Amino acid sequence: MTCIYGDVMDIETTGASEETARQDNLTVQGVAASRKLAEHDLGRMKKYRDLIIKVGRAHQMDPAIISGIISRESRAGAALKDGWGDHGNAFGLMQIDKRYHTPLGKWDSEQHISQGTQILIDFINEIRRKFPDWPKEHQFKGGISAYNAGPRNVRTYDHMDVGTTGNDYSNDVVARSQWFKQNGF
Repeated sequence: MTCIYGDVMDIETTGASEETARQDNLTVQGVAASRKLAEHDLGRMKKYRDLIIKVGRAHQMDPAIISGIISRESRAGAALKDGWGDHGNAFGLMQIDKRYHTPLGKWDSEQHISQGTQILIDFINEIRRKFPDWPKEHQFKGGISAYNAGPRNVRTYDHMDVGTTGNDYSNDVVARSQWFKQNGF
C-alpha cells in the first residue's frame, strides 16, 4: 500500500529509551527494545489487523504506522481499563485525549481508529507547513512526535522527542512500525 506521507522503512530511528523498555522489563533498549515491545503486542494486535488495514487504505496511511501507535499508546488494548488510559483522559486503542478531541466510536472500533489516524494526518500536515524544507520522512516523523506532545513541541529534527513521553515517542513508534511492517501489517 502506498503511503503519501512517506515510507516508514526510510525513517531513521533510535528506538525505545531505557524508560520505555522497562515496561516489559527488557534488558535492551533502542530499536531492539521497540521490536520486542511490538512482538509482545502482536497477539492482541492481530485481532485489529483487518480494521487497521481498512482504515489505512481509506486514509492513505501505512497500516504499520497505525499499528505502531496502537502498540505504543495502549499496548493493543492491554493497558486500558474499560477503553480508557492516561488516568481517564485518553480513550481507545489510539488514546485520543478527551481534553483536546471528542472521542468517536467504541474504544476498539473502526470509527475510533479512523479518528486517531486523521488526528495523526492533521499533525503531519501541520509539521509539513511548519518545516516545508524538511524531507518527507522527517515531516512524517515530526507528525508522529506531535501526535504525543503536540506540534509546538517539534522544534528541531534531532530533538523532536524531547518532551514526549519517555523522550522517545516518534523513535519508538517508528521502530515498532518497521517491525509491524515486516510482520504482516
